[in-house]
This record gives sequence, C-alpha cells and structure tokens, in this order.
Amino acid sequence: MKTLRLFFVSLVAGATVLPAADVPRTFVFDRDGLLAARQNLARGAVDLAVPLAQLRAEADLLLELKPASVMDKPRIAASGNRHDYFSQAPYWWPDPAKPAGLPYIRDDGRLNPESKSGTDSAAFGRTCRAVETLGLAYWFTGDERYAQKAATLTRVWFLDPGTRMTPNLEHAQAIPGINDGRGIGIIEARHLIVLADGLALLAGSPAWTAADRTAMTAWLSDYYHWLTTSQNGHDESKAAGVYAGNNHGSWYDVQVAALALHLGRNDEAKKILAAVPMERVARQIEPDGRQPLELARTKSLNYSFLNLEALVLLARLGETVDLDLWKFSTPDGRSLPAALRYMAPYTDPAKAWPQKDLESADRTRLLPLLAEALRHNEDAGYRDLFTRFGGQPVPGEHWRLWLQIAR
Repeated sequence: MKTLRLFFVSLVAGATVLPAADVPRTFVFDRDGLLAARQNLARGAVDLAVPLAQLRAEADLLLELKPASVMDKPRIAASGNRHDYFSQAPYWWPDPAKPAGLPYIRDDGRLNPESKSGTDSAAFGRTCRAVETLGLAYWFTGDERYAQKAATLTRVWFLDPGTRMTPNLEHAQAIPGINDGRGIGIIEARHLIVLADGLALLAGSPAWTAADRTAMTAWLSDYYHWLTTSQNGHDESKAAGVYAGNNHGSWYDVQVAALALHLGRNDEAKKILAAVPMERVARQIEPDGRQPLELARTKSLNYSFLNLEALVLLARLGETVDLDLWKFSTPDGRSLPAALRYMAPYTDPAKAWPQKDLESADRTRLLPLLAEALRHNEDAGYRDLFTRFGGQPVPGEHWRLWLQIAR
C-alpha cells in the first residue's frame, strides 16, 4: 500500500494544480472545502495527493467514453417518442399464474434483470456521474480535455436536438400490465444534482459556453417545473403506497431543493428545506435513531444508508439558506444525529446487522456521513470509527478531496 501511495504522489507531483479562484457555485460539493483543497494541493498537501491522482485516473478513462443518449435504447416508452426517458420497475416480475405474466407482481429487493436491459436508467446515471468526475478533475487541474469531454457528454444527452432527453420522467419505472410510468421512478434522476455541480465547476472553460449554460439552465428549469407540478412529482413528494414517507420522499426533496438553488430560486429551496425537520426527520426516525420505513425493506441496511445519505444532503443544502438541520430534534429525540448515532457502529464490517437482508451493503458509505458530522461537531466515537475504518482512498470517493475534517 505504501508503494501504491508513493506512486500516486509521484503522479501528482508533475501535475498542474490550479491556485485558489472564485468560490464555485456548487451545492452538493462543499464549496469552501473545494477551495481549501485546491489551496492545499497548490501548497503540496501530501494527504490529498492520492485522491487527486485517483480522480485524474478516472477522468482520463472517461475521455474514451462514448457519449450516450436516450436514442440509444432499443425499448421505447409508451409515448412512442424515443426522446422520452424510459425505465422499468426493478422489483417487479411476471406473474407465473397469469397469461403472459401480466400484470407483473412485486418482489421487493429481488432485481428483475429485464428492468436493466434496453432502458435509459444505467446510461443516464453513468452520464451524470461522468460529468461530476470530469468537472471535479477540471476544477483541480485546469486540463481542458476534461471540460471538453464533460461538455460533449452533456450536449449529447440533454441539449442536441437530435439526441436530447425530454425534460421529464413521465415514463420512469413503468410496470408491465399496470402503468406506463410512476412517481417512484423520479429517484432515478437524483444523479442530476451531481451533474449540475460538475457543470458549475466548468465555469471559465471555453468548452462550456454561455450558450451551453443558457440551454442547460432552460432544460433544468423545464424539468424542475415538471418535477414540482406533475402528478408523478406529487406522488413522489408524498411517496405513496408501500413507499409512503420513506427514502423516496427524502430524495425528492433533495432534487427539488438542489435544483431550485442552481436555478436561483432560493425562496423555493428554503420552503422545502424548512419542511424537512417535521415532514422527513420527525416521521422517518425513531427516538433511538432507527428508520423503520427502511427497516421494513428486504435490503434494510442499504435503504437505511440511502435515506440517511439524503437527509445529510438536505442538511448541507439547508446551510445555503441558513437552516441547521443538525440541531433539530423533537421533544422525544427524533433527529438526524440520532439516526447517524444508530447507524455509525455499522461502519465496522464485523458488527452484525440485526436483520437478515437479501444482500449485503457497502458500509464505507458511512464514512462521508461521519466526516460530515465531524465537520459540524467533534465526536470521539465518530473520530475513532473514521480512523479505524477510513482506510486508504479508493476510486470514486471524490468526497475525500472536498470534505476535509480537522486532524
């Protein structure tokens, strides 16, 4: 491991690291953390060398990525328009007791491989995450190749008339024999928030032009309008049925708040964020920190992580509009810190999860949540867990660059 670390440090030694600049207009990525990291790298910070080298290696690979579009999929939404995003509900299967298996029936947590074949979900997520990576790589290095690639991927998926995606998810997570799309599918668009931050980091690059920014803002504005006014959007905000009030509602709030901030609609962002304490935290978290709506799932650890990730993001977005979700607590103790305290011990891979799930979950997902908590308040228990299980950075852990905690 020491040899690998020295290799990464040597890679960075000859790399260009940009000096401090204007504060980036990001909301998911902590802007102060980004600035501090770039300043520290310019001073030769060894502890950031490995994460930066990994980021550059990821971005270099993405330079070869073929741009994807909604036009690529062999299956088409019920609308008949290939520009419309289409995906199929992942946990629904043909009913063996019915002709042609219709209507499909739900088997929570058991993935139907049919849902991942010929739809838009994987390509959409891959495109958004690629723009995130390339945007960060450009921010830290100034390498125009990264900005050019991010711009190309974005134009093909979102902007070019021949390949652009219609700005809605009207046909996301369709269920054969039941519906042509549903509000639950909106969670698949949560990747948009890192794409928007990635594009914000291209500011100053000639590759991402003023015309591009205007066109992308228009696309996001149209999607935001659909998200906040459509029946599917209303359904997801309430997370109806078997998903009532769970992580789907939390991630809906993340999307709306983050996009509102990117679009300069701060009052709208503040309105939805101000409702989070009572609408999400008080309803989703028990006084002892358990999240019963996630524990009811067959992959309860994974979904407990997923909801907690959304709530921590909402807290970060709240800081932008002077709301401190970390300090909220109901009289009986329902709070974001309570949820994290309950989950934190499971950073230890040897600690048994109390429920038998269909599959295991990646416990390193708790590390950035612990780091975020430590950024607000020192906690000896969290510090110990982070020190013992933080390990060496691995590819994809971009948060290690901008979410710095005091040593």
